[in-house]
Amino acid sequence: MVAEPKFHHRASLKQTNKPFKRRFATKNSMRDKAKGRTQRVSLKGKVLRKHSRADRRNAVRTEQRKKRDHIVMSTRIFTGRHRAPKIVAVIPLCADINASDIVRNLFACVDEPYPEEKAPKTTRMLNVTRFKQTIQFVEVERNLLDILDAAKVADYVIMGISAEIEVDAFGEHCLSALQNQGHPGVFPIVQGMETVVPKRQNDVKKSLQSFMSHFFPEADKVYTTETPAEALAILRMITAQAPKGVKWREIRPYMLADSVEFEPSVEDPSVGRLALTGYLRGANLSANRLVHIPNFGDYQIEQIYHVPVAVEAARGDGIEEDDEPVVLDKPDAEHQDSLVEANEPNTLNNEQTWPEDEEMNDWNVRMQEMEEKESRMAANKGQRTITVPKGTSTYQASWIAATEGDDNESDDSDASSDADEDMDSGSGIGSDEEEDDGDEEEYEEMVVGADGKIVSASDDEDNDDGNSDKDEGLPSAEEEALQLKVYLKERERQNRDDLNFPDEVDTPMEISARERFARFRGLQSFRTSPWDPYENLPLDYARIFQFESFKRTQQRVLRMAADSAAKSGMRIRIILRAAPAQIAASYNPSRPFVAFGLMQHEHQMSVVHFTIMRSEGYSEPVRSKDPLVAHFGFRRYNVQPLFSQHSLGGSNTNGVHKFERFLKPGVVSVGTIYAPIQFGTVPVSLYLPTPVAANDMTDNQTGVIPTLVGTGSSFEVNPSRILAKRIILTGAPFKIHKRSAVIRYMFFSPEDVIWFKPVQLHTKYGRIGHIFESLGTHGYMKCVFDGPLNQMDTVCMNLYKRVYPKWNTSLWSEHAQDEEQKLQWVGPVALKSDAMEL
Repeated sequence: MVAEPKFHHRASLKQTNKPFKRRFATKNSMRDKAKGRTQRVSLKGKVLRKHSRADRRNAVRTEQRKKRDHIVMSTRIFTGRHRAPKIVAVIPLCADINASDIVRNLFACVDEPYPEEKAPKTTRMLNVTRFKQTIQFVEVERNLLDILDAAKVADYVIMGISAEIEVDAFGEHCLSALQNQGHPGVFPIVQGMETVVPKRQNDVKKSLQSFMSHFFPEADKVYTTETPAEALAILRMITAQAPKGVKWREIRPYMLADSVEFEPSVEDPSVGRLALTGYLRGANLSANRLVHIPNFGDYQIEQIYHVPVAVEAARGDGIEEDDEPVVLDKPDAEHQDSLVEANEPNTLNNEQTWPEDEEMNDWNVRMQEMEEKESRMAANKGQRTITVPKGTSTYQASWIAATEGDDNESDDSDASSDADEDMDSGSGIGSDEEEDDGDEEEYEEMVVGADGKIVSASDDEDNDDGNSDKDEGLPSAEEEALQLKVYLKERERQNRDDLNFPDEVDTPMEISARERFARFRGLQSFRTSPWDPYENLPLDYARIFQFESFKRTQQRVLRMAADSAAKSGMRIRIILRAAPAQIAASYNPSRPFVAFGLMQHEHQMSVVHFTIMRSEGYSEPVRSKDPLVAHFGFRRYNVQPLFSQHSLGGSNTNGVHKFERFLKPGVVSVGTIYAPIQFGTVPVSLYLPTPVAANDMTDNQTGVIPTLVGTGSSFEVNPSRILAKRIILTGAPFKIHKRSAVIRYMFFSPEDVIWFKPVQLHTKYGRIGHIFESLGTHGYMKCVFDGPLNQMDTVCMNLYKRVYPKWNTSLWSEHAQDEEQKLQWVGPVALKSDAMEL
């Protein structure tokens, strides 16, 4: 029987697809197929070849050899017969800590006698023959300036803490200052552990270690010197380790002076030759460069001698030179840096126009008035009379006198800038205070001395009661405190208004807006609109120095320093010429005396910018141009910086940055001052010039501590950076019809509307528009926007004007401060009191 064939129905939807090709694959399918494997793309112009195992092994050995050579070079100066000592600064953080006790225990662990009075506290030499190294201990007191100077030149820092008394507010401030400045290796050493119950000693150590690790995370252990074994372990770590370098100080030479000698000049005994002897550290030193001494300034080098000292002579009882001094370097008259810090501006380089007769007559009248004023001031020994509101305190009158003095010395741009600030703070034209006050204010005259301080005040009534304060027209102590409180409250209100309504001002009604804001301009784009950085520059810009390429100049200067004759690690004697006798008179062997070598051009003035972030511990408002003390690397200045936003620039930007009236918390800002040029990045700290009482001190710890305003670092030296001060003129919608609206209260005359017609408008709700035409005679204007306007919206117009710092930067000197200002840098020293609570 024949089997019947099976029936198969051909599918009508059968289709044949093309084979899948890899080059048309999707990215997801290719990634899934690779399963994590990536294809390395060769760089253009480079041929990559596969390295063998031997090549990779040689590369690793080369890197190891480089690291080893770097360590050997960094520690070579600490070995040999004429080796340099490792500088160890001993800092007491608690009131009951004595730095000499810590050093005495370290001397005793190697059976060396401790020099009690033969050697100064800054030159206590310990020759550790067991480890073939020398250590120089610098014992500092509880003085913040000494602590910072000692840490700037130290290889290691020993922090002395107590097991009984906790670290006070001054000690915590010292830790924060060292943290901001940059520090070498830290060794926390606790004293007084023998007085603690043995069961609680581990708990005390853990608590102290947790406290120190908050400031120095690398300090993972707390040490003691109670037993010789523990003290010897500390010496072993100091001698065996390579010092941790502080980057900003390693590119320049520095010295901790062992001795300071002065030879007065025959012609003028107040100046003469100053000899500084010590070990040179950091970079090499050339006789053509200048030397900076804190508190005194920069000086030229006359000669550099090499005065080696044998290790056997470097005992704790003094230093004896074993060879005759050898001249290392002498300055070259053609290449030696000059002490000229600023250029002499030539006013004839400005645009010259032939004056008319009327202008000449006005000028003759002004010159006659100036001559009469100068003659009166000369007769009064520099005193002048100012007019102030009646009842003004001497504190406020000093500010008014300083402001008037600055305005007289500055140009019209600075005067208008001060007027803008007064208007913004509510004391200018159109303020609510003046509108509400209908009575005329009474004024009185005060006499200002040549130093800017109030000498006396005039009174309309004669007081014969014998009260000296009333005879001079000065308020009592209660009135002075009340007026100061009102002044600080007004500054707080200005700061609050600046945070809530930044840069908003009211258009004056008594003067036209086109005259009041004549120096302002509008920008369509704050970031990209063109602004010539060299237009309408003040006269101070003719005094500064500017580089074509600052980065290239810095590289060249650093290469020049490497070829200097005085090498790092040598014991040298620097002879400075024309140094004042006050330097040697103020030298105290128990305080560290440091000197820093400057690189080329670092004495010349320019426009210096630095980043700054406000300190969380200071809550009072900080305004631009407020007097502050700047710790700028190894130098200290009296400054009045301008603050601006830290906005990133680029090749496509115009270099314009917004000026800030107040230093805002939680935001990194940029400060701008006239200051000497600074190569490299250095730490910056801002302090108040006057002390502020510490609120967190206990009853037995009364006093004041330095008030830290903010910390940061140097940013750039760039006179072309534009600081644009912004003001916002606001108006309210009167009538709205679709995209057009009638705006009022922005201007009060049709001429002002026409004058500012090209400036772009914007609203707080994000609309953008422009002025179409003026309506009426009261400043109403028709505006067109890119969308419908809200009745609750506010129309704004941004205007900008460039502002400049003032030439008021000066060297801060500790010896020029009064006793109250000096007291803030000194910490309290007390006996043992309450035990620390754990």
